[in-house]
Amino acid sequence: MPTRRLPAQPSLAHLKHQAKDLLKAHRARGLQALQRLREFHPHMRGRSDEEIAAVPLSLADAQLAIAREYGFASWSKLKAFVDHEDARVLDLPAHERVGDAEFRRAIDLMDAGHVEALREHLRRHPELISRRVALPGGNYFRHPSLLEFIAENPTRNGTLPQNAADVARVLLEAGAREDREALDSALDLAASSRVARESGVQHELIDVLCEYGADPNGALRSPLLYGEFDAAERLLQRGANLTLIAAAALGRTDDVRRLAGAASDEDRRFALALAAQHGRAEAVRVLLQAGVNPNGFTNGGHSHATALHQAALAGHADIAQMLLDAGARADVRDVLFGGTPADWAKHNGHDALSNALRGPEHTLES
Repeated sequence: MPTRRLPAQPSLAHLKHQAKDLLKAHRARGLQALQRLREFHPHMRGRSDEEIAAVPLSLADAQLAIAREYGFASWSKLKAFVDHEDARVLDLPAHERVGDAEFRRAIDLMDAGHVEALREHLRRHPELISRRVALPGGNYFRHPSLLEFIAENPTRNGTLPQNAADVARVLLEAGAREDREALDSALDLAASSRVARESGVQHELIDVLCEYGADPNGALRSPLLYGEFDAAERLLQRGANLTLIAAAALGRTDDVRRLAGAASDEDRRFALALAAQHGRAEAVRVLLQAGVNPNGFTNGGHSHATALHQAALAGHADIAQMLLDAGARADVRDVLFGGTPADWAKHNGHDALSNALRGPEHTLES
């Protein structure tokens, strides 16, 4: 889920105004407001636009959504941060924000690949293996355990040691395997880690985490979202189920056709967005023929935008035209940045596509 970044000198008064604006937009049934609430209010997840619009939203509800939109668990935690912290700390790499000296030492040993020193450190401080640190202000990695630092996701150093899988085993044998939530999270992070792939250790990390019980199904969406297709294939080899979302992102058109009918509306919209993002034109065609709404926001991933935004960002003019022909609107603005599909195309250097999307006819050339 995407989050907003606090400015260097955040104003609590300004944040309160944002909550009031969200409350007003909800009362006006604004589509962007409904999506923001679905994404960031814990009681709105999975609800339809109509259901969210019918909820008698309070100012406290709007403040909670605003807090979570900025990566904080509650309005009180956001307020405490604004009152007492320097927002520039949020720009530091995750390990540099860890105040616990022994926890930080363990991370340093992991990053260096010092297996024996790490094993000894954990022997002397066994409590570290179940400890979590608080890192608010982001869309993920807010309360990581040591095991979740194994994947270099989010990027901190830009590289991983060649024995990263051995480092993971040390942590797992020290007790990390007992924390199922951390184990599954670590697999998700490893499978979607560009650094793990570029360092040549992604498959090994996936294998060792799965060997210790991580669920490959729960980790499948993230690598598909970020184009880590080899990692996604590895998860399928480790037992993940081939879903409509996976089939669409990987361009397996026959499977898309087979799975589209039984999938939920939410999964169908997510599949359409990923197919548009990754240039899977035939998968897009099949999904549109199956009646998937081309103007739906997705729930999870790039949930602040539509499939047309994704096609425009990637420069897929043929897919953008296909979506427009199916009724996609070129004037819809994304939730996070307030940009139209034309703005997204312009942002990524696709000027011709951007200009065409701004035109009255929207006739595009691939």
